[in-house]
Amino acid sequence: MQYMILAYETTDAFEARDDADRAEQYWASWRGYLDALAASGELVAAGGLFPPAMATTVRRRDGERLVQDGPFAESKEHLGGYFVVEVADFEAALVWAVACPSANDGSVEVRPLMPTSPAM
Repeated sequence: MQYMILAYETTDAFEARDDADRAEQYWASWRGYLDALAASGELVAAGGLFPPAMATTVRRRDGERLVQDGPFAESKEHLGGYFVVEVADFEAALVWAVACPSANDGSVEVRPLMPTSPAM
């Protein structure tokens, strides 16, 4: 079964990406995680996201497109990236989730992926 692991990071973690004193350690933890996922053969897809300030939120209300710069809501954690894994069961997905660097100071959400219908 496939699961999506959603890595939520704190604002401080996003800032560490570009901080000269912290970036090397930040990126090393993510490289290690991604390397372990790839070596397991269970990684299907992965991607990182730019900080929330680069987000755009779009809605349609009464047929009109509404565009807002930035994320929809202010929060203490922001979606920083995702990983799709194909594992035997939910418990195996949880093992990967707790190993995710975001689990240390942010949070990690795990969701099963719905099968795509041929009619879609």
